Amino acid sequence: MKKSKFIVLAAPSGSGKTTLVNKLLTEVKLNLEFSISATSRKPRKDEINGKNYFFLSKDDFLKKIENNEFLEWEEVYKDTFYGTLISELEVSTSKNIIFDIDVIGGLNIKKKFPNQTLSIFIKPPSISELKSRLKKRKSETDSSIKIRIEKAKHEMMSAKEFDCIVENDMLEKSYTEVFRLVNNFINE
Repeated sequence: MKKSKFIVLAAPSGSGKTTLVNKLLTEVKLNLEFSISATSRKPRKDEINGKNYFFLSKDDFLKKIENNEFLEWEEVYKDTFYGTLISELEVSTSKNIIFDIDVIGGLNIKKKFPNQTLSIFIKPPSISELKSRLKKRKSETDSSIKIRIEKAKHEMMSAKEFDCIVENDMLEKSYTEVFRLVNNFINE
């Protein structure tokens, strides 16, 4: 049986990685399955537990850490945790798994599975554009936007540690490049 390949798309919040992941998931020939991350944050409007994320209480998240149930996890923002449950890798043996994940989590998966993983950093065109995108979400407070922008500045310094960097300035152009990279990796 062919071993699944892992595709990691990581980026600062608001860079467009989720949009790119969702488009990739429609490509039947890539044979992708979405790895649902766990988080201790509250769902945004239209997010569904078990589809977009596994929404856990902070206490439940911490219990899963204690029980070594995560492949990787991080306190991305104060008291807000994100992680990949080991059980998500056990879901599929015949499909390639795609991760929509934070930067540190993406690097951790690449370190654990270096030959099996393609890591792609989705770079926003600029910090000001990133701020504009976060405001358009209408799900962030001014305070949370400021925190996300500060974190983004640090995350952008890690871009060079990824296999590839794709600037998401124009969605279709960015998607074409991401699709090419993923298709080549899966079929190599």
